[in-house]
Amino acid sequence: MSKIIVLIGAPGAGKGTQARLLQERKGIPQISTGDMFREMKNSDTPLAREVQATMASGKLISDELTYQIVRERTSRDDCAGTFILDGYPRTAVQAEQLESLAQEQGKEIHAIEVDIARDELMKRLTGRRSCSVCGEIYNIYSKPPKSDNVCDFHPETQLTHRADDNEESVATRLATYDELTSPLLDYYEKSGRLKKIDGSREVEEIYQELEKMI
Repeated sequence: MSKIIVLIGAPGAGKGTQARLLQERKGIPQISTGDMFREMKNSDTPLAREVQATMASGKLISDELTYQIVRERTSRDDCAGTFILDGYPRTAVQAEQLESLAQEQGKEIHAIEVDIARDELMKRLTGRRSCSVCGEIYNIYSKPPKSDNVCDFHPETQLTHRADDNEESVATRLATYDELTSPLLDYYEKSGRLKKIDGSREVEEIYQELEKMI
C-alpha cells in the first residue's frame, strides 16, 4: 500500500535535507507547505484566490483551508504513490484531518521524527555561517572554514551570520516548536505509528536508515 510519510523534526534537525535526498534518489515527492503557499500566491484558482484574500487581510490560514490546499496538491499525478509531507500536519487537529485524506486516497500514514538533542541543535543553528557569494554553509563547531570566518572558495569574502541565529532567538524557536509539536508526536505515538531516527549522525547514515523505514 502507498504511504503518506509525515516527516517531523525541529529547526536544524535536517529533515528537509533527508526529504530532498529521498526525492532525488527514490523519486518520492517532497510536498512542502512552504512551497504550496508560495504556489498559491501566484495561482489564479478559486482556492488560490481564497488564500490570497486571507493573507491580504492579515488573518492566519485556517486548518480547514490548509487542509484543502494539501488535498488539492496531493491529488495530482505525482502523488499517486508514496509521498512525503514536510511541514504538515503541525497540530493534532490537522493530523485528524489528514486521516480523512489518507482514507480517501487509500494510503497508510507513517510518522517519522528526526530526533536530536537540544544542545546539538543549538550548536547547529547558532554556529551556522554562510558565504554571500557562493552560498556555501559552514558551522564553527562541526564544519569550520579553513581560515577564520572567510569562505574556503572566496577568501576575500567574510562569512555572514544570520541575525536570528543567536542563542535567544534559537531557544525561542525551539521552545515554540516543542510546544506545537508535542501533541502531534503524542497523537502518532498513541496510535503506534511514530518511529524515531537519530538525527545527530552523518547525513548518509540517517538517509540509509530512513530509506529502510520507508
